[in-house]
Amino acid sequence: MTIPQTMTAARMHTVGGELKIEELPTPAPGDMDVLVRVRACGIVPNLGNILANWTTWFPHMPLPPLPAVFGLDPAGEIAAVGKGVHALKPGDRVYVNPGRSCGTCRHCRRGDSISCRHYAFQGYFGFSEHAMQTFADYPIGGLGEYMVAPASAIVRIPDNMAFEQAARLGYLGTAYSALKKVNAGPGDTILVNGISGTLGIGAAIFGLAMGVNRILGTGRDRGLLEEIKALAPHRIEIFSINDGSVTDFAMAHTDGEGVDAFIDCLGPGARHETFLQGVKSIRRGGIIVDVGAVAGEVPIDVHWLMDRNQRLYGSAWFTTAEGQEMADMVASGVVDLSPFETESYPLSEVNHAISGIAQRHGGFSNYVICP
Repeated sequence: MTIPQTMTAARMHTVGGELKIEELPTPAPGDMDVLVRVRACGIVPNLGNILANWTTWFPHMPLPPLPAVFGLDPAGEIAAVGKGVHALKPGDRVYVNPGRSCGTCRHCRRGDSISCRHYAFQGYFGFSEHAMQTFADYPIGGLGEYMVAPASAIVRIPDNMAFEQAARLGYLGTAYSALKKVNAGPGDTILVNGISGTLGIGAAIFGLAMGVNRILGTGRDRGLLEEIKALAPHRIEIFSINDGSVTDFAMAHTDGEGVDAFIDCLGPGARHETFLQGVKSIRRGGIIVDVGAVAGEVPIDVHWLMDRNQRLYGSAWFTTAEGQEMADMVASGVVDLSPFETESYPLSEVNHAISGIAQRHGGFSNYVICP
């Protein structure tokens, strides 16, 4: 693959300003890095808010220094590898996990990179002021023709997974990691709040593939809920939160015992009441995982959790190993990503795509930029 000296990328210069299409020097990989020719980069539904409001809403979680090339979920082909990289080669089809850590702290050394104080999403935001060093190491996200990433962040994708589908792995991976944390599998009944959204549909698709016996899904839009049920009519039950209590719905489908696990995919603007009804829906020994980021102080009866031997997790992302597991499940045919409706845009239309994503078809829509 011939690598040009310059590349086209979309760069933000001011918070809330439009991304500008510019020519930049093509980055070079370090010894343990790879250079990826980006073929598709996913646009998360919240990207417009991240670019315009993040510094006001969450000032303790920094954006990359501006001007910056954003882009959270890139997929493409390896164009070059550093001299210390041996298991990957140019031409490999890959997804780049954007989660970055220092690699050397005690958390990273024991395989828990997401707990690193330097943890950040390349091309998105960091989780503390310590992320600024991470941004300096890997400053360019996926909204450009090329990007550099550590070899340890690479997921090899199969031929039956389109680049546009791979560019969805971030949100799918967040749901998949939640399912792994609850040990979801045969015999289980799980509750998914917000099942028709971007995170929720991932929980449904991978929950089915992992052998979950029954998935109880909630949402508002009855039409979208019916589409979710159609994925597996005998294993998915649906409920609109406009029709009553989530707790009553869950108990009715578990003979009053409660679900084995509750995965909450509701976003920051969701009602606390709906989340709390989900908490009250789990059985003794059940597990709660929040991946949607319901915002604000939510009252939790810790004594109740203790007496019932229950667990509550916050789960921010997924590991590269989990990303590879998902790709392998697609390769084997266990997971079918065809329900997603991809809308692709050239890099020149990135601002239009970001502004138009609000009209998406629930979690079924898959918006991508193809540089």
